[in-house]
Amino acid sequence: MAEEKQLQNAVEQYLALKKHFYWKNNSGALPTASGGFIRFGTVGSPDICVVKDGFFIGLEIKAMKGKQSPAQKDFEKRLKEAGGEYYIVKSLDEMKEIGL
Repeated sequence: MAEEKQLQNAVEQYLALKKHFYWKNNSGALPTASGGFIRFGTVGSPDICVVKDGFFIGLEIKAMKGKQSPAQKDFEKRLKEAGGEYYIVKSLDEMKEIGL
């Protein structure tokens, strides 16, 4: 998890340096005092969202051995069907290959 967090921070710094419009896309749940959960974000949505040249790009940050969850695979499929782009990013070099 620490490896993913470090890479996510590096990706955000890279995007900021390149002056791309992006945001960190948090999703998950927080426990409440009563024992329930408050859910936020869309299940399976990418870690970072970028809009470049009018295109929506989802970036899922993964450690080298990281794998997508079924919900992430479904989100990727639906985003691509809607005309967006989706990438699994495991290094800063991959960011350059994407063209960001």
